[in-house]
Amino acid sequence: MEQMIKLQIDRHTIEVAQGTTLLSAAQSAGINIPTLCHLDMKDMCIKNAPASCRVCVVEIQGRKNLAPACATRCENGMIVHTSSPRVMNARKTVVELILSDHPNDCLICAKSGKCELQNLAARMNIREMPFAGGATSSHKSEHSVSIVRNMDKCIYCRRCESMCNDIQTVGALAAVNRGFAATISPAFGKALRDSECTYCGQCVAVCPVGALTEVDNSNRLLADLADPSKIVIVQTAPAVRAALGEEFGLPAGTSVTGKMVAALRELGFYKVFDTDFAADLTIMEEGTELLNRLNRFLQGAPDVCMPILTSCCPAWVNFFEHQFPDLLNIPSTARSPQQMFGSIAKNYWAEKMHIRREDLIVVSIMPCLAKKYECSREEFKTNGDPDVNYSLSTRELATLIKRANIDFHALRDSDFDSPLGESTGAGVIFGATGGVMEAALRTAYEIHTGKTLEKVEFENVRGWEGIRKASVNLNGFELKIGIAHGLGNARKLLEEIRRGTCEYHAIEIMACPGGCIGGGGQPLHHGNPELLHARTRALYEEDRKKPIRKSHENPYIQKLYEEYLGKPMSEKAHRLLHTHYFNKNIIPTN
Repeated sequence: MEQMIKLQIDRHTIEVAQGTTLLSAAQSAGINIPTLCHLDMKDMCIKNAPASCRVCVVEIQGRKNLAPACATRCENGMIVHTSSPRVMNARKTVVELILSDHPNDCLICAKSGKCELQNLAARMNIREMPFAGGATSSHKSEHSVSIVRNMDKCIYCRRCESMCNDIQTVGALAAVNRGFAATISPAFGKALRDSECTYCGQCVAVCPVGALTEVDNSNRLLADLADPSKIVIVQTAPAVRAALGEEFGLPAGTSVTGKMVAALRELGFYKVFDTDFAADLTIMEEGTELLNRLNRFLQGAPDVCMPILTSCCPAWVNFFEHQFPDLLNIPSTARSPQQMFGSIAKNYWAEKMHIRREDLIVVSIMPCLAKKYECSREEFKTNGDPDVNYSLSTRELATLIKRANIDFHALRDSDFDSPLGESTGAGVIFGATGGVMEAALRTAYEIHTGKTLEKVEFENVRGWEGIRKASVNLNGFELKIGIAHGLGNARKLLEEIRRGTCEYHAIEIMACPGGCIGGGGQPLHHGNPELLHARTRALYEEDRKKPIRKSHENPYIQKLYEEYLGKPMSEKAHRLLHTHYFNKNIIPTN
């Protein structure tokens, strides 16, 4: 039985479990102790508590020195002061010292208004700099396709390092040097683009300042929209509509699909389409591939590759190409919905509309920073022209809407354009962990068994555990399913496959916590899992309201196959909608 202890924090008597930190104890009593380096998302086993910033110091009666609340355990009878004059002065001094070595270009910083250091300075009423110094310029900064690193702004909180190494287990970032030269750098001194970085963007999501931001493509978009020789269309991922409203003061979990479409029309796009259409198309291809492998497996084929792994997440694809190149034949060859959409738009739709491929600009609005990188991959180009020209994050779209002086709240709901804007509920739930697998099961079950699903919800694949397991009865065969979100959890499943101990026939993997709803390009959640839960509920609610909830019943998908593709996994479908993978294993050299 858990041992409980009592202590006093700011005249509040609190009872907590032994081993609880003072920070957690204070939070349980509604006492807000400021932090910078600390990050704790218990639901997703994400924690960073190096006690490096010292912003959370408190005074403990009977002790000489102040103590960091995030790293100090509660003791029975302890008396703690979180806002004594000594504590307030110490915190203010700590923040002033951090600011003394930090660039003061807040007016043009990408994180301005959402910067935790900026907010702390305002909270502590810092209006002048008492310490001489000013920002150093000794740190190397760089741009990759997806992420910008400005290490002059790094405050060495080490959140990004913890996320990259301990949670995602990617190993692309490491702490180097000491003192004022201390910084976070890609491993082995490489550039980010040459490292194991997957571009998942979770380092950007947890960075409290402007040291890590996304590559901004909004000016590129405005130039294309202003070019009369270009036809510019847009696709929007399902997770975007569940989070965009947060940037305009709406409660988390408010679905803003109609207003989002209207805003995109106001910006000047020729057509506004839905990535959910391509998600339905993905299910047709990936689901068919699953059934083909499963049938061969049941027939005892010796060379069948099982389990099959989903391939919708580009950060996850980057991860296994770098870290598990010996398993490249295991994942589905189906492209992600973003890339399937681009291929269909620049081939089928452009042909129907009599638009030259090179005159068509396909833009995507994505919750994910790895999508920026995915657009640039050579295998997704025809004669150098990308299927998807470039991607903007949810945050970039919100900034662009505000920049265009669009009153988001006053917009009247608008519908996506046809035919590439028509989708089912199965396409919508792609944005949540377990959603791709559930969408696939809705189709695979009916095709394999010949039976109609009366209840389309596969609730056994839903949830928030890092690794989940479920099973589905397919005419007497127990299909075993694994679901993982977070690359650290993905690693555990891949190591099982490598050892030959994996029990699953099909596995869904998403790189980000909660799936795409927790993507690196989404509105910053600052470690609040309730925001992610609310976004997930919004997607499932939109699924429930859809008149069609199974991908294979989408009439526009059926027409696409009849008119153009033939059938799932046909030669033409394989050429346009599938891909192959590469060994990107990086061996450090001296």
